[in-house]
Amino acid sequence: MKFKANSKYTTIAFYAVIVFVICIVISLIAFNLGTIANALQNVFRVLAPIIWGVVFAYLLNPVMVWCEKRLTKLLCKKKDRKKLVHGLGVGLAALFMLAVIAALLVIVIPQLAASITKLVGSANDYYNVINSYLIQLQEWVEKFVEDNPEASTYVDQMIEKARSGIDGILSSIVPYLNNLLVGMKDFVIAVKDFCIGFIVMIYLLLSKDKLLAQMKKTLYAILPSKACSATLGVSYRANSTFIGFISGKVIDSFIIGLLAFICLSLMNMPYVALISVVIGVTNVIPFFGPFIGAIPSAFLILIVEPKKLIAFIIFVIILQQVDGNFIGPKILGDSTGLPAFWVMFSIIVSGGLFGFAGMLLGVPVFAVIYMLIKDFVAARLKKKKLPLSTTAYKEHGVMIDAVPADAPPVTELVTAEEQSRNSKSDG
Repeated sequence: MKFKANSKYTTIAFYAVIVFVICIVISLIAFNLGTIANALQNVFRVLAPIIWGVVFAYLLNPVMVWCEKRLTKLLCKKKDRKKLVHGLGVGLAALFMLAVIAALLVIVIPQLAASITKLVGSANDYYNVINSYLIQLQEWVEKFVEDNPEASTYVDQMIEKARSGIDGILSSIVPYLNNLLVGMKDFVIAVKDFCIGFIVMIYLLLSKDKLLAQMKKTLYAILPSKACSATLGVSYRANSTFIGFISGKVIDSFIIGLLAFICLSLMNMPYVALISVVIGVTNVIPFFGPFIGAIPSAFLILIVEPKKLIAFIIFVIILQQVDGNFIGPKILGDSTGLPAFWVMFSIIVSGGLFGFAGMLLGVPVFAVIYMLIKDFVAARLKKKKLPLSTTAYKEHGVMIDAVPADAPPVTELVTAEEQSRNSKSDG
């Protein structure tokens, strides 16, 4: 008996095998999440210097381009010196980065060391105050037991619970000390990754044009021309969104840090420079940034000068309102195109998944996703000859599925409704 292949059933069997393989892969991933997470963590740990270098190069690229434009006007009036200009632009961008880091360290480290020294020096005073309170409490308990002998059992139980609680606190300090040692080790590794990343950044900036050309060449080799053009268009818009948002937030944060320095100096607050840097740096995070920076700053003020804590909290609230309603909108404008709800949503989700980096980059990443979904919806509506404006779907009450085939397009219905509404308002 001769076997005859049926193309229809062959196709069904092929898709069934693909679905079966996908289900197996998903099951393997689901049952080995811990192993996969550890493997990915090891991969990211190895690639950390490269990632640092890519991030530094991306952030410093606008500085390099700005320097190259100015150097071209100075050095290329009579002779083409593109390589010299490009090399000097990379060098100036690297010097700019080192100058910013050095300025932050000069401001932060002395005041941080002074605050730690003052805290350690005040530890004896805090101990004496707490000890005096404990002595008074002991005298009160002894007097209370003398006056109420029947309550001695309950007092002994409370003392025993307090002792066990103190023992628990002391025993919990040991893991924190271990975490401190691990943190010091991670800090050394981070410094090493930073130094290697800085070198990688220089190489990336020097080879920027060649690398971009190679990526575009590979893209055209893999994808069809139409898909390649669409991918490059999306990449260009994503880059504009990222650069616009990050550069705007950096300028906004610098202004907020400067305002904090001036106002806190006038208020005679302690550690003005340190607190201003903390507020400025954390302000890069939308919505929650000022409050994240205010928590450690308020704790520092509480230790040093508790009377000024309320004034500081009021100042932070006023500064956040000024930034959110006046400074931020003027500088950033509508660089992301995200409504306020989706901004908050992106910060919460990305921050929960990726920490500080997620809170910083979640907004522009979600803005790109939002843009792609918006373009897809607009293309589908345009293909169906439906209105693109969201207002149109709020105002007219006709169900699109219920519109007869010979009825005019929804755009005409909406236009007719708007014209009648306008004529009534004019009358």
